[in-house]
Amino acid sequence: MRKILGAGITAGALLALSAALPATAAEGDATLSVLHAVPDLTVDVYVNDELTIDDFEPGTLGGPLTLAPGTYTVAITAADAADASDPAIGPVDLVLEADGNYTAVAHLTEAGEPTATLFTNDVSTLAAGEGRLTVRHTAAAPAVDVLAAETPVIEGLTNPNEEVLTLDAGTVSASVAAAGTTDPVIGPADVNVAEGVNTIVYAWGSLEDDNLDLAIQTIGGLHSTPDGVPAGQAGLVATNAPGASGALWIGAAVLGLMAFAVTTVRRSNRREAATAERADR
Repeated sequence: MRKILGAGITAGALLALSAALPATAAEGDATLSVLHAVPDLTVDVYVNDELTIDDFEPGTLGGPLTLAPGTYTVAITAADAADASDPAIGPVDLVLEADGNYTAVAHLTEAGEPTATLFTNDVSTLAAGEGRLTVRHTAAAPAVDVLAAETPVIEGLTNPNEEVLTLDAGTVSASVAAAGTTDPVIGPADVNVAEGVNTIVYAWGSLEDDNLDLAIQTIGGLHSTPDGVPAGQAGLVATNAPGASGALWIGAAVLGLMAFAVTTVRRSNRREAATAERADR
């Protein structure tokens, strides 16, 4: 697996990530994303004893990585560790099946101990006008209810489990409350359930430490039309993002980076053409 430097939401991190991933996936390859959901802990991620994600910060989504099916040993160490010999989490074996789509989450148990969980993402097709909402409990907190407009839509969800809902596309005002209550411990926040998209919401952090948060990953291309391809993935959102005022946001830096790269290439090409024209004269 190739090394990824500083996977994150800054332009430099995105550039490093995109450069590390293969341009095309081989038939049967698995897809793996990695979410860092352990508060106040910057880490390095080793896969098969090779540094794969460096200085991974809480609330950051790395990947997606395209990997051949098989078993991968993942160890999460303190940042800038010399090697994977003294992990903070793991090592754990992740079994990736052909064509599978996965997210590995480093998070806290209900008791507050660091752990890792491999989730299989549902990339089955959706009917026209529908979206998928997946809610995952990865926080140091007891069972929770998920409320939509103050009405429980998921009840008694425990760490590290998930619930998957198929909904009409639209915006849902969602919040997380202790099981059996309606007083939010996270949110409310608007979650966009887009057509043909699996919107995956993670509750992470620690109730005791008062740093519970939300993160969102999206997997698109799940339309039932023939041209729908379950390949598009995005993230990450966090309710404590600077300037977010509690709203959910997805790093638009990707678009800015792409536009900057295209503009730079075009300018470079124009300069080279002008230089060549002057030389011909």
